[in-house]
Amino acid sequence: MFIKKIPLLLAACALQLGIASIAGASQSSDDQAVKETAEELQALRARVDALQRRLDALTADQQQTKAEADAAAAQAAVAEGEGAAIPAQARIAVDAEKPKTDKIYYKGVTITLGGFLAAEYIYRQHNQQNDISTNYSAVPYPNSSLGHVDELRFTARQSRISALMEGDPDSQTHLGFYSEFDFQGAAQTANSIESNSYTPRVRHLYGTIDWDQLGLHLLAGQAWSLVTMNSKGITPRNEVIPPTIDGQYIPGFSQTRQPQIRLIKDFDRQVWLAVSLENPQTTFYTGANALPASVHLTYDATGGEGFDSVNTLSLNHIPDVVAKAVYDPRIADRTLHLEAFGLYRSFYERLNYTNRNVSGEGFGAGLIVPVVPSVLDFQMSGLAGKGIGRYGSAQLTDVTFDPTGNIRPINEIQALAGLVLHATPKFDVYLFFGEEKESAQAYTLATGSGLVQYGYGNPGYSNTGCFSETAVGACVGNTRLIEQGTSGFWYSPYIGSFGRFQYGMQYSYTERKAFDGIGGAPIGNQNMVFASFRYYPF
Repeated sequence: MFIKKIPLLLAACALQLGIASIAGASQSSDDQAVKETAEELQALRARVDALQRRLDALTADQQQTKAEADAAAAQAAVAEGEGAAIPAQARIAVDAEKPKTDKIYYKGVTITLGGFLAAEYIYRQHNQQNDISTNYSAVPYPNSSLGHVDELRFTARQSRISALMEGDPDSQTHLGFYSEFDFQGAAQTANSIESNSYTPRVRHLYGTIDWDQLGLHLLAGQAWSLVTMNSKGITPRNEVIPPTIDGQYIPGFSQTRQPQIRLIKDFDRQVWLAVSLENPQTTFYTGANALPASVHLTYDATGGEGFDSVNTLSLNHIPDVVAKAVYDPRIADRTLHLEAFGLYRSFYERLNYTNRNVSGEGFGAGLIVPVVPSVLDFQMSGLAGKGIGRYGSAQLTDVTFDPTGNIRPINEIQALAGLVLHATPKFDVYLFFGEEKESAQAYTLATGSGLVQYGYGNPGYSNTGCFSETAVGACVGNTRLIEQGTSGFWYSPYIGSFGRFQYGMQYSYTERKAFDGIGGAPIGNQNMVFASFRYYPF
């Protein structure tokens, strides 16, 4: 500050010297000169006064700045002394209450961790030798010896880990990568039918690109199929998944998790259109009797490189194609969700040295209504068509064969309805009912030795051995209908900066009903109870 004052001091001195010189000269001048000199002197004095006022102002600013700096230093010293006096336990408590970021930042990318630790309990009235995910199409009939004993298990295999990575090259373009894994993989049963669940078990592994200005969205990788209902628009990670503990969810829930490439267009984020090309795979039932020896048929093959050789893979040459339209209208104080979709499938075989292709298709719809916004939600969804079995949680059969070896897709209906009550911010109760129902595709071939039955659900198949553990005879028991009612709750006693802890229970009653055959139509039932304790740390 003193250096800044030097020019002003020098100017003031020069002015004073100038005034003295002018005063000396005025004494030897005439009156006119005296008058002019006096005027100049007055102007010079005015300039000196102005410079003095600037000097005083600078001095005052310097003093104020120094006073503020001294005060800040004093406050810092006091704060440091007080901080040193806080006990270590109190300091830890204070730090724990400070806001925490839920993201990791790395080279311009944000990383959000997710997942949960699950400790779960399973009770089944009839033993199925299943872990947390129930095989509904294998609910035992009364002839099963294993089905006459209970099943109890504890498991942690539904625990999950996930990571979401996001980056924005510009304000209109968004990149994303999402991965999610659990521990339900079983190497010898891993397949490509429902969830492509090899070991390690991949639930989701996909990338996304969003172009806001164009309203376009691209997804590539393994994710929920486009047939799975969304809660809003058509965007990943907002699918409407039944809140069950059973890892197989509930019959009637249309879904798969499989590799795909999906393109979405939104119109003001109220109307959405999408198309997805998805991994094809087919489930077959060849029939209770072998096809005639004259039929040369190839429809699947054992796994090769990258697959378990114990399992078989269907022949595929065209991806499954799903097209969906969604409308999210705002009515009064609530937003509804309406969607409709179509599914195209191709079934491939090598029959009598010629390649053959048969088409299957399905049409589905879904509805979500906030009956009481933020309190009670109602949902309903369904899918109907032929050759759609693998897209239902009950995993019924896609196709069968006639006596000549031709593929015959099986007609099926899948339906699900449910209510979810958000009783409090921490307590949810749910009630769901769902079913999957197939139609018969039955064929009879007359031979020299009599009639031979083929297809699926043929009334000429024998079910005489299905009805008791000591019954004699065959039990074909093709599944006609699987239906389930289930109810449960989730309660979160803690939601805070350390994550979330929740526990829940689920009860379900399932019936598996067979087609009528010789001896009748057997029925299998299953009462199940689940409990889950989960910690979400992120």
